[in-house]
Amino acid sequence: MQHLLKHSKLYLAVLLLSGSAGCSYFKSEATQAQNFPFNLGGDRPTLTSPNFIAEVVQSVGPAVVRIDATRTVETPSTSNNPIIERFFGNQFGGEFVPPEQRVQQGTGSGFIISEEGHIITNAHVVDGADSVNVVLKDGRSFEGEVLGADPITDIAVIKVEADALPTVELGDSKSLVPGQWAIAIGNPLGLNNTVTQGIISATGRRGSDIGIQDKRLDFIQTDAAINPGNSGGPLLNAEGAVIGVNTAIIQGAQGLGFAIPIDQAERIAEQLIETGRVEHPYLGVRLVELTPEIQAEINQSDIGITVSQDEGVLIVAIAANSPAAQAGLQPGDIITQVNDVAIETADQVQDQVETTPLGEPLQLTVNRNGSTQQLTVRPEQLPIGSQ
Repeated sequence: MQHLLKHSKLYLAVLLLSGSAGCSYFKSEATQAQNFPFNLGGDRPTLTSPNFIAEVVQSVGPAVVRIDATRTVETPSTSNNPIIERFFGNQFGGEFVPPEQRVQQGTGSGFIISEEGHIITNAHVVDGADSVNVVLKDGRSFEGEVLGADPITDIAVIKVEADALPTVELGDSKSLVPGQWAIAIGNPLGLNNTVTQGIISATGRRGSDIGIQDKRLDFIQTDAAINPGNSGGPLLNAEGAVIGVNTAIIQGAQGLGFAIPIDQAERIAEQLIETGRVEHPYLGVRLVELTPEIQAEINQSDIGITVSQDEGVLIVAIAANSPAAQAGLQPGDIITQVNDVAIETADQVQDQVETTPLGEPLQLTVNRNGSTQQLTVRPEQLPIGSQ
């Protein structure tokens, strides 16, 4: 079983949580010294202009903001006697010395999506923040209120009290193809209003593909330079519309940056604005995509499952007391349809679950020991801390 978990393409289908791989820029006090209108004025940039990137930057730049998040962290205290403190802590050191508090500041990016002051950024940019300050390109500064943050998709929404703010246009990330232009604007390493450009390198990158196991996302891959501090900033197309939210880098890699597709980010932002939270439907099944090699590996293992086919999506585990367990799903079931949609990959199962409202019936057709079974499962909210 351990060999299977290590080498096969496993999905915690709708059981994904924890960890992060973001690109906000942090420095301690000791080391620092619905679519919205494109209303920035002027014509939209076009590829017929030799300066289309500069035109995009001039049009969209005013709506890209710097986000300064301040958080207080505790560090272990030291007593007046370092030898005693080292070996015995405070047991023999006299009066109890409380932990010391230290102020830490992080810098990220964001972009304004409404004239009323709604700003999209990454959840990890504002995670644990005591205060959030939003700085516009024109120098104006506003105190920001975090309306909500969703660590599962790494999207957060900040609200500032201001009128007639510049805004971005939200584009369409579903129609992206590799090779299209990509432009990133943000505040990498504290360098305000930095612009980089490249192309869309790939689409549909799963978190598991890039070592981010806890995010329910397909990422856009780009070679436009993304560095710490770019987190939450926009990835733009050649017309200046936002197609993604820059979020992740892979340490040690060059030309590998990742962004959350704007279609997904917009859906999450709308829920955060409306309710302050996000629904994440959960079944509680662990899936693996069958191949002849995986079939043989399972049949030779001691997990108690025998598989008679070498393709399809197999349930290898069910979480206790989960919606899947309550519906009667079993390890060894092979999912063939979800809501009358033929299933070939685990991603398709997760996509169908994500679009099902909490508590609503989800119809699954499974192959169980050669016979067809019809089961109804009602997704619930993903439990906090689930793995």
